[in-house]
Amino acid sequence: MRSINGTGLIVAGLVATLAALLFPVWSYEDRSGTGQDLLDAETVSTEFGPLSALDRDFIVKVRLAGLWELPAGQQAEARGTTKAVQTAGEHLVEGHTFLDARVREVATRLDLELPNQPTAQQRGWLDEMSDAHGGAYDEKFANILRAAHGKVFSVVAEVRATTRNSLVRALADDANTTVLDHITVLEGTGLVDFDDLARYAASAGPVPVTRSPAPPGPAESPAPATPVSPSPTFSLPPPASRPKPEEDKGPQEGKNPKEDKERGRDKAEPRGKAEGHVPATPRPHAE
Repeated sequence: MRSINGTGLIVAGLVATLAALLFPVWSYEDRSGTGQDLLDAETVSTEFGPLSALDRDFIVKVRLAGLWELPAGQQAEARGTTKAVQTAGEHLVEGHTFLDARVREVATRLDLELPNQPTAQQRGWLDEMSDAHGGAYDEKFANILRAAHGKVFSVVAEVRATTRNSLVRALADDANTTVLDHITVLEGTGLVDFDDLARYAASAGPVPVTRSPAPPGPAESPAPATPVSPSPTFSLPPPASRPKPEEDKGPQEGKNPKEDKERGRDKAEPRGKAEGHVPATPRPHAE
């Protein structure tokens, strides 16, 4: 009986050990959840390249933006109390009219279904602006639209950087140009509260795991800079400037042999003046 119990304990221990060894292998083998797994699982093939879930979400967001920002622009054209607000409304109308036509074209070629109504949040933004009047309306319009465009702008950048679909890439280019133009004209109203935008972005974004310490302050008396001489073994690059042109030395010799000969004859001293030379005295001929 004791031998049976001992054998059972040994077998149980071996089974437990084997299970402990196999569990890590099972826990990581053939299990999805990584970024690559999600990308592959949510991507479909098209004639224009792979279409990911992010691509499809981007197309839907472009359509939704037009569904509420287009009427918001029309409202600003009619109710804006300043020329800058009215101009921003005109840009919204023109930009989203163009962008909505583009996104519907892309969705048709990719066989995607698009929404026909803005989201509940977007309808709430429209109602919030409709309830305001005068200067309060201008501020609501500028800040609500600027915050919304800031969120879309980051999505456009991510899609443009990662998409493998040519139609989505071209749509992202158009969206980037349009959204940046709208951000510019909205900020041009002078009504955008950038502090509020920063607080909104900080509250909406993920909290960082660790915070880096603040950089040290400037030294009271920094040490003087010490010039460093290049090492003797270091080969300096060739000079960037051209060498200075040589001074004009007049006509060069060797170009014209006849002129060189005449010039040499002019330079030669007369024979009678040559050092150590005595002119010969002619003698009469012998008769």
